[in-house]
Amino acid sequence: MRYAVLGTGEVGRTLGGKLIELGHEVSLGSRVKDNPAAVEWADSMGPGAGHGTFAEAAAFGEVVVNAVGGRVALTVLRSVDEEHLDGKIVLDVSNPIAFEEGQVRLAPVESDSVGEQIQRAFPNTRVVKSLNTINCYLMVDPAMVPGEHQIFVSGEDQSAKEQVTALLGEFGWPPHRVIDLGGIRTARAAEMMLPLWLTLFQHIGHPEFNVEVRRAR
Repeated sequence: MRYAVLGTGEVGRTLGGKLIELGHEVSLGSRVKDNPAAVEWADSMGPGAGHGTFAEAAAFGEVVVNAVGGRVALTVLRSVDEEHLDGKIVLDVSNPIAFEEGQVRLAPVESDSVGEQIQRAFPNTRVVKSLNTINCYLMVDPAMVPGEHQIFVSGEDQSAKEQVTALLGEFGWPPHRVIDLGGIRTARAAEMMLPLWLTLFQHIGHPEFNVEVRRAR
């Protein structure tokens, strides 16, 4: 399958690299066609890896992965012709985080989410929120942390969530460890987990951890 990964940061390069390893084709998108990080990534990945502008990557991909920061996600997606997004799954792994006056801030928070904003702005896309609650290396290698820890999906389109769940299975997340929270509105809760994640990161001292939800029998 062809994937567009928007964003040349650590998250985008890690997800893109795993997709290439799994045999998919990936175009890494950035603001400019010849972004040095994207060029270096594509050269190191070999066949199946390409790069281009956000618009060029989105046109290439059958699935679009939003791996840019949550606060710039709409700006990035609006730089893409809607025809290159219509009908496609947009897997949103972003968080709306910023550090202001030494404090972690989320915007939007509580009454909205990046996932919802993308779905409203692009009603013909099928937005699925997932993977934003863990470190990018754990996203593609859940065995880094022992146990039955889980990740979440949110979205309005059930078939899109099923397709994303299948992709997560390729990453190593079996279906019973993917919790469907419901519609895209539930992305608010997933995004609001980030301050807790950062607090745990500071407490533990490294990002190789996750949360396990246990049900009463």
